[in-house]
Amino acid sequence: MTTLPEIHVAVGVITRPDGSVLLAERPTGKAMAGYWEFPGGKVEPGESPRDALARELHEELSIDIGNAQPWLTRTFHYPHATAHLQLFRVTEWEGEPHGREDQQLSWQDPHRIGVEPLLPANHDIMNALRLPPVYAITQAGKLGVDVFMERLKAALLGGIRLVQVREKDMDAASLRRVAEDVIALCHAHDARVLVNGDIGLARDTGADGVHLQTVQFTARDTPPVTDMLWAASCHNREELLQAVRLGADFAVLSPVLPTPSHPGAPVLGWEGFAAACRDLPMPVYALGGMHTGLLDTAMAHNAHGIAMLSGIW
Repeated sequence: MTTLPEIHVAVGVITRPDGSVLLAERPTGKAMAGYWEFPGGKVEPGESPRDALARELHEELSIDIGNAQPWLTRTFHYPHATAHLQLFRVTEWEGEPHGREDQQLSWQDPHRIGVEPLLPANHDIMNALRLPPVYAITQAGKLGVDVFMERLKAALLGGIRLVQVREKDMDAASLRRVAEDVIALCHAHDARVLVNGDIGLARDTGADGVHLQTVQFTARDTPPVTDMLWAASCHNREELLQAVRLGADFAVLSPVLPTPSHPGAPVLGWEGFAAACRDLPMPVYALGGMHTGLLDTAMAHNAHGIAMLSGIW
C-alpha cells in the first residue's frame, strides 16, 4: 500500500472589514490547477507556521502581514498528499494583493461564493467562516418575554446573526412559544437559531440546529444529529476532542472569566482557554464573563468568537 506524502501548510484567511475573504486560483502547472483556495504554502523545515505564512504571502501576493491570529488546524487527504493545514485569520496587511504567479484573485463573501470549483478542503472552512463572531444566548425568562423580544430585535438590527434559545426555568409550552417567536424574528433578519438541549423541539420549531449539553454527547460514539447544525457545551479539552470526533459544527468552552452568577468558581482564564482549543479543526466560542470589548482578546487566544448572555442584552 502506497503511503501518501504528508505536507504541512500555512494558510491565510485574509479578511476585509466587510467580511469578504481573498481566494486564489491555483495556476497551471500545480496540482489541482484551476481550483480556488485560500492563499498560503508549505512550511519549510525549521520554520514556524506564522513565519511560513508571512513568507508565502509576500512571495505569492506581495503583501506583508500584520495581525495574523491562529484559527483552525485541519487535515485533508488529497489524491496526491495528506495536507495538514494551519489556518490563520489575517486582518491587517501592507500592500495591495496581486498574483505574482499569474494566479487569479477574487474577494468573496463566504455566504455567497461566486467562484468554482473550491479546493475540497475549503468547503468545511467556508462553513466555519459563516459562523459570526458573537453567539447570543436568550434571557427571556429573566427579562420578561416582551422586553426580551424588543432587545432581540435591537440586537439583530445591530448585526447579531447567531442565537441560542436557552430558557432552563420555562415550562414546555412557554418554551415552545418563545422558541417559535425567536426563530421567526431571527429568520426575518437572516440570523440562525439553535435550541438548547432538545433535538425534537429544534426540529418542530424550524430551528437551524441544536445546542447540546455535555452529558448529551460525551458518552456517544455516533453523531447526535446529521441533518442540522449542532453545537457542544464543553469545559475542558477532552470534551472538545469528543465534540470533534462526533462532528460538531462548533463548541462553546466555559467558564473563561469569573461571572456574577458563580462567584469564586474556578475559571479557565485566557491561557487555559487557548491551551484547551489549540490545534482544533472546529470553531470554539469563549463563554463566561464575556462582553463585546473582549472579542479581540478572545480571538487572540484561539477563539472563533464570544458567547454572551447578559452582556448582549
